[in-house]
Amino acid sequence: MRVLVGVLLAAAVMCCGPALADRAAADRCAAALPAASKTLYDGALPAVVGGTAVPDALRAVARPLVMNGSMSRDVARSAAEAAGACLRQVN
Repeated sequence: MRVLVGVLLAAAVMCCGPALADRAAADRCAAALPAASKTLYDGALPAVVGGTAVPDALRAVARPLVMNGSMSRDVARSAAEAAGACLRQVN
């Protein structure tokens, strides 16, 4: 019985370990981002973790910011490129 519990626990750790490591690497990457990129990263992260493609998640976050004038299109584009590099580490 103890062996079975040990094997199941080891399998669970091996299954979920890489995902946690990737998320930690993405968070470390995001810590060095400029403010605009960090805003997009923080907004898009839940969608990317949920399985949405990185460009789609970033577009969904950036578009309202550009439309309401909080961020220019040029700033949003360069910020999305930087945030995307970090978000790709999640997958």
